[in-house]
Amino acid sequence: MSAAGRPRSHLRTEALRFAMIGSIGFLVDAAVLTALVSGLGWGLYGARAVSFSLAVSVTWYLNRRFTFTDRRSADRKREYARYVAIQIVGALINLGVYALVASGFPVLATYPVIPLAAGSAVAMLFNFLASRRFAFVAPSVQSIPCASQPSSSRTSSPASSSPRS
Repeated sequence: MSAAGRPRSHLRTEALRFAMIGSIGFLVDAAVLTALVSGLGWGLYGARAVSFSLAVSVTWYLNRRFTFTDRRSADRKREYARYVAIQIVGALINLGVYALVASGFPVLATYPVIPLAAGSAVAMLFNFLASRRFAFVAPSVQSIPCASQPSSSRTSSPASSSPRS
């Protein structure tokens, strides 16, 4: 494979892993929500807050471990906070697109899974790109002198720049 093909392939691999982990997050969210509401008698909104929080935590960990392994930050707390903020914005985007599609195309309101799919697709794209760009930020590369460059030419000293007599 050419060097130009590797970044595109890497991006596709990341996107596929992100989508798979998002599916796991959905299952965690649904299972916890169902258990809290049906099994423990919690209210819909309190249970949803817990299920969403747990799902976001699970997906952050899995994306950190399997999707963005080369982009992880040493500061896990900040990375997690950025990831949670992105997921909240993504959830709002999901809801907004859902509402726009359902209200803009009333016939689709009878098939709510279609506006749901539209909202989910747009939100997942946002979540992936934003997570890649803002949550999982590759460690900055320090300026490292080239090993093949002699150390004397890396720095200029007054002695080496003065004319010889």
